[in-house]
Amino acid sequence: MNSADFNRGLGLTALGSFWWGVFGVIYFEYVSYIGHIEVVLHRTIWTSLFLILTTFYFSKWSIFFEIISNTKNLITLFFSGLLIFTNWAVWIYAVSSDQIINASFGYFIMPILSVFLGYIFFREKLNTKRIISIVLVLISICFLLLFNFQSIPWVGLIVALSWGFYNLLRKKINVDTDIGLLIESLFILPFAIVAFYIITINGFNDFGISNPSLSLLLLLAGPMTVIPLFLYVRGVELCGLGPTGMIFYITPTFQFILGYFYYNETFSIIKLVSFIIIWAAVIIYLKDLQENG
Repeated sequence: MNSADFNRGLGLTALGSFWWGVFGVIYFEYVSYIGHIEVVLHRTIWTSLFLILTTFYFSKWSIFFEIISNTKNLITLFFSGLLIFTNWAVWIYAVSSDQIINASFGYFIMPILSVFLGYIFFREKLNTKRIISIVLVLISICFLLLFNFQSIPWVGLIVALSWGFYNLLRKKINVDTDIGLLIESLFILPFAIVAFYIITINGFNDFGISNPSLSLLLLLAGPMTVIPLFLYVRGVELCGLGPTGMIFYITPTFQFILGYFYYNETFSIIKLVSFIIIWAAVIIYLKDLQENG
C-alpha cells in the first residue's frame, strides 16, 4: 500500500463519514415532515433503483447472479435486509422525533459492540483496552437504567444493535457491499411498494406530480444512502479497517453537534454523564486501534 492510496482512502472515508453525520442528518430531518413511514419507504424504493443503475454502470450483474445462486447467501441477505431496514426506519424515526443525539449514542457504541459480537460469534481475541471499552459501554447503559429508565436512548441502542448484527451477518458471507445491499433492498422492495400503494390510495402520501419539487427531493433518498456507503467502503479498501474505524467517529460526533447545537435537543445531566462514560470508552478503543490497527 503506497502513501498516496492510503491518504486517498482516508479522504474518502472521512467524506463518507461526514456525509452520514451532516448531509444525511440535514436531508432526512428536512423531509421528515411528510412522516417517517413515507420517508423510509422512499429510502427503500429509490435506494433499490439507484443500485440497479449503478450495477448496470459498473457491469456487476455477473457478481449479482453469482451471489443469488448461493442459497446460503440469499437466506443471510434476507435477514440482513430486515436488519438494515430496521436500522433505516429507527434512525429516520429518531431524526423526525428530535432524537438525533440518542441516535448518535448508537453510532458511538456500534464499533465497540461489533468488537463484542466478533468475540462471541467469531472468537476474535479481546485485549485489555477492548475489554475496558466494552465494560464502560455496559456501565453507561446500566447507569441510565439505574437513575432514569425513561432517559435510555432506546433508538440509539436499536440503531447500534441492528447495525452491529447487520455487519455480523454480512461478515459471514463476505459479498460485495453494493451488490449485497441491492439484493437486500430487492427483498424489502415489494413490501415497500405495497405499503406506498396503500398510503397513496388512502390519500396519505406527499409524493406525487402535484408537488414536483418535493417528489424530486425524495428521489434523492437513494443516492443519499448509497453515495456515502461507496465512499466509506472504498476508503476501507484503500487504507484498512483500523484507520477507517477511527475516522468513522466523524459521523456520531457531527450528529451529536447538530442535535444539540442546531436542532436544540434536550440533554439532561444524567445523559451527559452516560455520554462521558461512552466517550471514555471510545477514546480507549481508538487508542487501541491506533496501536494495533
